[in-house]
Parts: sequence; structure tokens; C-alpha cells
Amino acid sequence: MNKTAIITGASRGIGRAAAIKFATVGYNVILNSKNGGENLDKTLSLCRNICGDRVIAVKGDVSDSSFVKELIDKAVTAFGRIDVLINNAGISYVGLIQDTSDDIWQNVINTNLSSVHYCTREVIPHMLKNRSDNTDIPISEASGHIINISSVWGNVGASCEAAYSASKGGINAYTKACAKELAPSGISVNAIACGFVDTDMNRHLTEEERLDVISQIPASRAASPEEIAEILYHTSQMPAYLTGQIITADGGWI
Repeated sequence: MNKTAIITGASRGIGRAAAIKFATVGYNVILNSKNGGENLDKTLSLCRNICGDRVIAVKGDVSDSSFVKELIDKAVTAFGRIDVLINNAGISYVGLIQDTSDDIWQNVINTNLSSVHYCTREVIPHMLKNRSDNTDIPISEASGHIINISSVWGNVGASCEAAYSASKGGINAYTKACAKELAPSGISVNAIACGFVDTDMNRHLTEEERLDVISQIPASRAASPEEIAEILYHTSQMPAYLTGQIITADGGWI
């Protein structure tokens, strides 16, 4: 039976690249996006060209716990199992602390952090079932991989991005806590703390600002979404003993 990966925020950027990568290596893929539309349709089409009917798209907001239950139920109904969860859905907000309204704060925290908890909580029983259904799985092989998309700003914080930094710092702490709790069950939990990635989230920068950021990066460039997708895939192939790690992918920047 093919393994199954769920990817939130799959309509573009890192999520789309990850979906294409997992489809290419033979996974069943569940795509999720809050808004759906042409971007999600394009990801779905690209994946179908690779893996046919082994991909489905489920539109909805993963900051809504009731929707997350629906998402996981649809994944299990379609493919029977869940092996990899990539918590990628996220938004940013750039602004002064005193201009960060309650609504803005809650939206960032709910979208970036609460969604990680809701999705993680719902997949755990299904990942536990992977091992109970196959008692021959070696102890070194994870019964499930949960990989959270974090940020270097979750490690060190960013001026004018307090809400975003707090949400990603929360992801880092949550990753470590979950790893300790789930390690006895063979479920690995790790996070990728991304640096400057060439995605729509950074399109608000002027060309001058973009070049200024790149000048600070020893690798002298932004990462491509495809590079982060490679890191996600290879992390999902690691032995269960690799868990609780915040893996920084920033070209030596921070």
C-alpha cells in the first residue's frame, strides 16, 4: 500500500513544491488550502499529471478544529492511512506592535500555530495504527512523521513581525514537546526553520529590500521552494530517532 502525505497550505510556494515532490516519489497526497481557487486547482493538476488519482484536494481552514477533523476523515477514507503530515499553512504580518490589533494577532496565531496543534492531534491515532497494523516494522522506522514549517524568526525574532515570530517560536516549542510525548510511540516530530525563501509571502519586499536581505545571506541567494521540499521529503525518510529537532535551512544566514 502506498504511503500517504497530508500537506496544508498546498496551493503555492513550499506547499505546492512539497506536494509535487511527494507525488513524484509515489505517495498518495492530500492537498489542503483555505481559499482553494485557481492556485489549488493548479497544484492538483500538476500532481495528477504525476500520480493520477492518488491525489485529492480538500478546501478549508485548518485553524478551524472542526474542519481539521473533516480533512483527516477524508484522507483516511480516500487512502486508508496517514504517514506524513506537513503543517505548512501560514500567513505573515508586517507591522509595528502597537498597530497589531487583536484580530490580526489572533489570525496569525490561529493560522500558524493553532492549526499545527489541531492537525497533529487528529493524525496521531492514525499514525499509531500504522504500527499496530504492522508489528514487523523495525523499531528504527517511524510509524509516522509530523513536520512543521517554522522560520528563523521563530528562533531569533524579527522586528515588526512580533506576531509571526511568536507563532513560529510557538511551533518550535510545540515540536519539541510533541516529540518527547510521541517518541515512545515511534512518531517523529520535527520542524524546518526556513530562512529567506522565494515565495509569494516575500513578494511585499521591494527589489532593494530583497537584495539587502540576500546580501546578508552567506549563500548569496534565496532558497527555492523546491529545495525546502527536498528537505521535507528527506526528513520524512529519517529513522524515528531523529525527532524534536528544529532544522534550520537558511543558507547560513542566522
